[in-house]
Amino acid sequence: MATHTQDDVTGVPPMAELSDIHLQVRATARQFSDEVVRPRAAAADESGEFPASNIREMAELGFLGLPFPEEFGGAGLDNLSYMIAVEEISRSCASTGITLAAHISLGCSPIWDFGTPEQKRKYLPRLASGKALGCFGLTEPNAGSDAGGTQTHARAVDGGWIVNGNKIYITNGSVAEVCVFTARTSKEQGTKGISSFIVEKGAPGYRVGKRENKMGLRSSDTVELIFEDCFIPKENLLGVEGQGYKQFLKTLAGGRISIGALSLGIAQGAFEAAVKYSKERQQFGQAICEFQAVQFMLADMGLKIEASRHLVYEAARRKDLGLPYSKQGAMAKLFASEAAMWCADKAIQVHGGFGYMRECPVERMFRDAKLMEIGEGTSEIQRMVIAREILKES
Repeated sequence: MATHTQDDVTGVPPMAELSDIHLQVRATARQFSDEVVRPRAAAADESGEFPASNIREMAELGFLGLPFPEEFGGAGLDNLSYMIAVEEISRSCASTGITLAAHISLGCSPIWDFGTPEQKRKYLPRLASGKALGCFGLTEPNAGSDAGGTQTHARAVDGGWIVNGNKIYITNGSVAEVCVFTARTSKEQGTKGISSFIVEKGAPGYRVGKRENKMGLRSSDTVELIFEDCFIPKENLLGVEGQGYKQFLKTLAGGRISIGALSLGIAQGAFEAAVKYSKERQQFGQAICEFQAVQFMLADMGLKIEASRHLVYEAARRKDLGLPYSKQGAMAKLFASEAAMWCADKAIQVHGGFGYMRECPVERMFRDAKLMEIGEGTSEIQRMVIAREILKES
């Protein structure tokens, strides 16, 4: 792998040891982000309209299947390439970034990791090629951080299962053609009584419920999914019955890296906007970037972003190498999400009164950043995961 140096002040600094392929992915994603995604971001946020055009064009670029083999419709690249793409897209529009991240990490990855050969052949070519979107049904009204409290239940019948229950806050829920979800198949076995299933859009008894009106990420699709006597064929059980809890823990461990990348993109976008504005805004006869108070904010933003990038990329590399990454993924998600919130806050401070206005991009970034500290495990849950891994290692 070649070593590269930073070529501009506000652009994303290339990491040492990135391959030419990684840099090509970055260049492609950055150009698409700047030229296509960014001009649409404010209007989509204001209207709440799903960024369907962005998704179609990302599919044409091969982004919706970046880490999956070409034989299954993917681009045949690695997880680091995928994280770089999420980072770059999220610099301009976190709603588009989270749509991509949820599709790959939550919709496709469980099928790739746990699916039978038949399930992989049936679903992955459509999903990885971008002809269909995927989603993951885990959270319920009484099962958030305590995901083991799943109450959606599946009753065994001839030829399959009858499912009843509901899932909430599901990203891509109404636009996904394929959903991986969890349900309780045994009341007596605790977390061992949870299994995973695949359901397709249009299945009888499976429908979209409430559409959420959110503070941020307003153009991403977030809905309730309802199961009312929904029949799931036996061949749509994902992996082995009773392994759903273990499966979604692994799925979330990988998904946290993508939330770290998404957070990194938001932080980078806010930072770039703050640097640019600080050079343009004149007060007391000079650009505000000349004031030490502003310089210190920019310095701390740059520091947090650089540290976040190392954590996110390291977690992705470990996943690509087949090394344990649960701790690193949780660290990346925790640090980067809190950095995104901090950087967005300081970017507003640099912009002053203008930063508080809806027309200013950093106002949107601030609202978008907050979910990063909540989704795929709150900051408190990440600290629990990190502590548990540290104690296991000692």
